[in-house]
Amino acid sequence: MLDFPNAKINLGLYITEKRADGFHNLQSCFYPVRWCDALEILPSEREAFDMTGLPVPGNAETNLCLKAYKLLQQDYNLPPVHMHLHKVIPMGAGLGGGSADAAYTLRILNQLFELKLYDDALENYARQLGSDCAFFVRNEPVIATERGDVFTPVTLDLSSYTCVVVYPGIHITTAEAYGSIKPKQPTCDMQMLLKQDVEVWQDVLKNDFEEALFPKYPELLQLKEKLYEAGATYASMTGSGSAVYGLFKGDAPDNLLFPARYAVWQGQL
Repeated sequence: MLDFPNAKINLGLYITEKRADGFHNLQSCFYPVRWCDALEILPSEREAFDMTGLPVPGNAETNLCLKAYKLLQQDYNLPPVHMHLHKVIPMGAGLGGGSADAAYTLRILNQLFELKLYDDALENYARQLGSDCAFFVRNEPVIATERGDVFTPVTLDLSSYTCVVVYPGIHITTAEAYGSIKPKQPTCDMQMLLKQDVEVWQDVLKNDFEEALFPKYPELLQLKEKLYEAGATYASMTGSGSAVYGLFKGDAPDNLLFPARYAVWQGQL
């Protein structure tokens, strides 16, 4: 069975407090985009996992796809499978690619072996794998709170916008990003911010990590400014970086060019 785990962008991201368990609480809108990996899972005589595409740090045993399989296997005695992941979504980019791979593994296994797990149950498994994994079970726009794993549905249609996502090849670890942040409560309600026209988001919808990371990585600020200069209605870093995206009303300009070492995706939302 073949499926295509997709990325997400953050529309606003506020780090609100440090938790007793060492994680952070946040507020953000998660919005799916169609930059995708490819994941195939087939029944097999022996367990196997292999990857192509972008190189993934670490060994296969630490991959979230394999961890997701092991998690379900504990409760459902799953037979061996052969998993093949073709990695396209950049890592360390704030796009949630690894989390999507894990959630899609749960979704595929649920369908392949007719486990009859509802979305709520799949989300509970996904929460054990990573803070934003559960988002990719339903894969719909939400306001995420707490660790990024508690969701409130949000009515938000950006289908008239073209999204350009640019990853400049700067790998920012979660530890580095959060080590630079000073949690604080946002001054505005996320639901109210998103109800405003996209044209005013530039002034009101912020990603807290930009203040911490732009001075250290000025290339990211330059990239955001370039998207605005090209006519983006709204531009922001996504997640804890380092991908930056721009929302363009209608089509993106044809002359929007980036260095060859950048990874770029664009498409309708």
